[in-house]
Parts: sequence; structure tokens; C-alpha cells
Amino acid sequence: MPQPKVLFGLGTGAWNGAPVADAGQLLESAVQADREGLDVLTIADHPYFGDRLDAYATLGVVLGQTSSIVAAVTVTNPSRPVPLLARTLTSLSALSGGRVIFGIGAGGLWDQIANFGVPRRSPGEAVREMEEAINLVRLLSGGGKPVTFDGEFYKVSGIEPAPSPAPPVWTGSGGPKSLAVTGRLADGWVPPRAADWLSPAYLQARPLIDQAAASVGREPAQVASIFNFGGRITRDPLLATRDSDGRWVGGTVAQWAEELTGAVLEHGAGGFLYRSTDDTSPAVALGRWANEVVPAVREAVAKG
Repeated sequence: MPQPKVLFGLGTGAWNGAPVADAGQLLESAVQADREGLDVLTIADHPYFGDRLDAYATLGVVLGQTSSIVAAVTVTNPSRPVPLLARTLTSLSALSGGRVIFGIGAGGLWDQIANFGVPRRSPGEAVREMEEAINLVRLLSGGGKPVTFDGEFYKVSGIEPAPSPAPPVWTGSGGPKSLAVTGRLADGWVPPRAADWLSPAYLQARPLIDQAAASVGREPAQVASIFNFGGRITRDPLLATRDSDGRWVGGTVAQWAEELTGAVLEHGAGGFLYRSTDDTSPAVALGRWANEVVPAVREAVAKG
């Protein structure tokens, strides 16, 4: 069986979004990532922080200044009304030639989310709301008859779907119930808290996704694991490429290639979102990732 395409991308900004002050650098990195052949770019969504760029406004500008890279918000904040979010996603898809992914989670910072005037959700409610959001975005995409949806959290009546197809769905699920939603409905999963393919968090969570996928007749491999993590790309080999907690810290191009190739061939990794922890400039670090590490991994994976 041929190896599925492995995605290589760039995670921009920090866990709480991209600073307004770094807008110029973010756009430069996005254009560079596109020019150098990366597959996907992501940005976090925390609109309650005033010094952060709005994720979907940023996504629109990024897509307008690039030609091939796919962009995703990882993950969309629950403060965004889903019927309008569906229009945003299908419009971005139409304007960019389909270069958008719908990233969604159950929400983590509910004190801040509630400050936006959004009803506070219990963990169970948040997961059910996430599931409704995925279903409603899909119903409001791809044309067809007007949609009436009478859910627990979202209600629409006679709304015409957009003609653009629904984008792929990636989740940032962590708990058992949200992992089950991922298995049943999602196309990709970004493990939270920068967990990688050897972390206990990933190794405990991935079987729950696989079980949920199988329960509805899906192949577990239909849900790709996309790892969002950082590391240094060094000129000299590191004696230890992981720290005392087992987290990846980096190494030479050869050390990166060996580690990521093993992640694909031995652990089924479907993609990698790079976050530089180098003390070099963003352009240099991104260039080494895109032009040295990524080709080495692609070549090694192709050889099997």
C-alpha cells in the first residue's frame, strides 16, 4: 500500500496567537513557507487577548499573499458563532482555491471565553457543541437544499448552503469524549500541548480515536495525526535529542530526518508543524526546515 502524503508545515505565533507587533514577520514567514514548498500554515485563535492578531483576519491576508500553501486556525475559538463561521470558511475556500482547513476544539480557557459574553460550557457541553459545529459547517457547505438545524446549541432555519465544499476538519482534542468526536468526524488531529509521537499523552489518546473511527465504519488512518512541536536545527550533532522529560529538542538535519522518518514509518505520523526554538533569525530557521529537513524526510519516507 502506498504511503499517504505526509504534510510539512509551519506553526506561526505562540500558543495564544500571533502578536500584533509581529504582523510583518508573520506575513514574511508565510510567504517564505509558501515559496519554499511547505504544505500548511497554522495560527492559534485567542481573540480575548488584545495584543494578538485576529486569527481569521490573519488567515485571509495570508491566503491572499500566497499561492499554494493551505492555512488553518488551530483551533477555532468557541466564541465564534458557527453559522457565520461556516460562511467565513466557505468564502476563504472560494477565494483561495480550497486552501483552508477548519480547525476546532472544545475550548480550553473558558474564563476568557465567557468574558466575551459567550455562555460558559461544562466540559461535556463543550464537546457536544464542538460536534454540532462540525456537522453544521458541513451542512452549510457544498450547495443543496436550505438547511434547518435544531441542535442543542445551534439553531438555523432555511439557510441556503454555500456552493463551496466543506473544508477538511482538524481537531485539537484531548479528553476521551472529544477524542471520540475526532474519530467519528475529523480528518486530522493535532495533539494538544505539543505532544509528539513518543509522548504518553499521544500513545494513550490515539487508540481512542481509532476505536471511535472503527465504531462508525471508518478506517482509523482517515484521521491523520499532525504534530505541532518545536526544536532547534543544529550544525553539530546533539548527544541527546530529547530532554529529561522525553520532549524532542532537536539536532542536526540528519538527526531530525531519522526521528521524523521513524515517526512516519513506525508511528503513523501524518504531518509535522514546525515551531523554531533556534536563536537564529526566523527566515534562517524556516529555510533550514523547508530546504534541508523536509526534503530529507520526504526522501527517506519514499524509500520506506
